[in-house]
Amino acid sequence: MKISSITAYAQHQPFRDGTYTCSGGRSAEGFDSTIVAIGTDSGITGWGEMAPLGSFYAPAFAAGARAGIAELAPYLLGQDPRQLRAIERLMDHRMAGHPYVKAALDMACWDVAARAAGQPLAEFLGGRFGPSVALYRSISQEKPDRMVARARKYVTEGYRRLQVKVGLDPREDIERLLAVRAAIGADIVLFADANGSWTTAEARQFLLAVRDVDFTLEQPCGSYEDCISLRSVCAQPLVLDENIDSLDALLRAKRDGVDGVTIKIARVGGIGRARAMRDVAVDLNLKVTVEDTGCSDIDTAAMAHLSLSTPQSHRLHTVDFHNWVTVSNARGMPPCLDGEMSTPTGPGLGLEIDVASLGKPFLEIRA
Repeated sequence: MKISSITAYAQHQPFRDGTYTCSGGRSAEGFDSTIVAIGTDSGITGWGEMAPLGSFYAPAFAAGARAGIAELAPYLLGQDPRQLRAIERLMDHRMAGHPYVKAALDMACWDVAARAAGQPLAEFLGGRFGPSVALYRSISQEKPDRMVARARKYVTEGYRRLQVKVGLDPREDIERLLAVRAAIGADIVLFADANGSWTTAEARQFLLAVRDVDFTLEQPCGSYEDCISLRSVCAQPLVLDENIDSLDALLRAKRDGVDGVTIKIARVGGIGRARAMRDVAVDLNLKVTVEDTGCSDIDTAAMAHLSLSTPQSHRLHTVDFHNWVTVSNARGMPPCLDGEMSTPTGPGLGLEIDVASLGKPFLEIRA
C-alpha cells in the first residue's frame, strides 16, 4: 500500500458558548482547524485533524500548521502509511521540531493502518478498557458568579468533572474555586487549571487559602521548575499539562513527584508519540489524560480511542471538543451520556467524513 494523494483543508469552528477565556485572560472565539486526508492506492483514505487554541496557548499556530503540512506532504507520497514509525521518522528527518505540524498527518496514517487491519483504533492501539471515558468541561474564566452559573449549566448537561480556569489575581481565583465548589457540591470532581499563568508567589497564596478544599491543581506556573517548587506546599494532587511535551519531560515529572500528566496529541507530534508517552506514564503509575489543543469530530474521535485504550485504573478523563463547537466535520460519534464519551464502532477512527463541510482544500497533491 502506498500514499497516492494528500489533501488538506481549513475549517473555522466557532465555540457554542461564545468567547472562551482561559487562564491569564487570553481568549478565543473558536478553533482554526486543519484537516488532512491521506489517500492510498488501495482505495483506503485516512483522516487527521489538529487545531491550536489561538496562537497564545502553545508554540503552535494554524498558519504554521498549514505551511508545514505543505512542506512535508510531498515527502510522504509513495510511502506505506502502515509503516507508522517509519513515517514518524521520515517527518522528523525532513522537518526538525514543529510536532504540531506532523500531528494531523500522523493521525491520518494511523486511521489508514487501523482501517486496513479492520479494527477500531482503540483495539489497534492495543486494547479497549471499558465502554466509555469520563469527560470534563472547562469553565471559561470570568467573574465568580458567572463561573458558578456555567458550572451549574454543565452539571445539568451531565458533566461530573469540571475544570475551573484560574491564573489571574489569586484573591479572585480563590473566590472562583470556592464559589464553584460550594455551588456544585462534593460529588463533582474539580480541577483548578492556571495554564501556567501564576508566579510562584501567587500560586503559594492560592494554595495556602484553599488547603482544605478538594480539587486537583493543574499547571500552576509556566516553567517546570516553578511548578515543581510548589510540590511541598500543595496538599492536593498536582497534574502537569503544558510542560509535558516529550517523554523526557514525563520522566522528569515522575521523578519529581507529580501525580498525573496531560498528553496532548498535537503537542507531542501525533498518535504514535502520544501512545508511547501514555504507555510509559501508565507503567510509572501516573494518572493520565489524553486529549488535544482543539478540534471537532475527527480529532475528538482520536482522543476517545486513545483514552479508551488507556487502563481505567490510570485514566483521568478527556474532553468532547466536538460538543464545544457549532461546526461538525464527520458523522459517527456516539452521543455523550451522563458525562461519558465512547468511540465510533467502525474501523480506524470509525467516522464518515462530511467532506462538503470542509470547503475548498488549500492543498492537493498526488503521486
